[in-house]
Amino acid sequence: RLAAFHLTHGTTTILPTTMTNPFDRIVAALRGVAELVDEQRKAGGYLPGLPTILGAHLEGPFISPARLGAQPAFAMAPTLEAVREVLVPGVVRVVTLAPELEGAVAAAREFAMAGARVSVGHTVADHSAVAGLAAAVTTAGGTLGFTHLFNAMPGLGSREPGVVGAALADGRAYAELILDLHHVHPVSFLAAAAAKRGKLLLITDAIRAAGAGDGTSELGGQQVMVTGGAARLPDGTLAGSVLTLDVALRNAVHAGVAPWQAAAMVSSVPAAYLGLGDRGSLAVGARADLVVLDGDMRVEDVYVGGRLVG
Repeated sequence: RLAAFHLTHGTTTILPTTMTNPFDRIVAALRGVAELVDEQRKAGGYLPGLPTILGAHLEGPFISPARLGAQPAFAMAPTLEAVREVLVPGVVRVVTLAPELEGAVAAAREFAMAGARVSVGHTVADHSAVAGLAAAVTTAGGTLGFTHLFNAMPGLGSREPGVVGAALADGRAYAELILDLHHVHPVSFLAAAAAKRGKLLLITDAIRAAGAGDGTSELGGQQVMVTGGAARLPDGTLAGSVLTLDVALRNAVHAGVAPWQAAAMVSSVPAAYLGLGDRGSLAVGARADLVVLDGDMRVEDVYVGGRLVG
């Protein structure tokens, strides 16, 4: 139901995303994604009414207990045993890692060699720790990213670059950004867009409350209140978002980037980040995942693999 909802808002390829929970529940969630991916494969690559389920983003548990954000307190160090266990289902396409955790560099190397994108996030690391992780990923032939840039990480300072500074300075690394206008100010978004041309991708970070309107919801066993388009824990902490990609696209254009640049941030850039050479561009022979917008940049039609789905 979650995936089908996001398809109607223009998401044609999706990564279901975990959050920090007891480890056995996270492994069970990955196995669930693997079952769906296998069902999709047996159906010829498409499940009616759904976007392509590419795999999972493991956004927990290998994060800093000091920067949990809205995630429950089940963070853990990325031991090689744990890393290898989450890789068994074969669906981890992106993993969020805090560089300061014991074993993070070895874990980053292991994930990169398995083909997963290693993304820095939910961290209190300094720029030198990020550099060490980046070197391990590069040596292993992997791709570095940053999970929801500006959020749950040290910011850019004049004498301490922080994780944000490391992200903006690394021309090879990709960075995600939640442009719901609650997580990131439009001017901060424009600064990131200028610094990371061709490497900045917009994400939703959407929780189960997306599409349900204002009211009470749940996130990882925690009560969440949605008011005015923002989801928060009782203490006011932002708890994911209720954003959809079409809204993120419109927000980017309203902030001042050209429509073609905003479109790239939700299509060709994320496709390139994930190593998907078959989609993300309008080209002969490419996969026909298309979203048709009206003059106000609202979704009219959605195609997945050339099939009209919404």
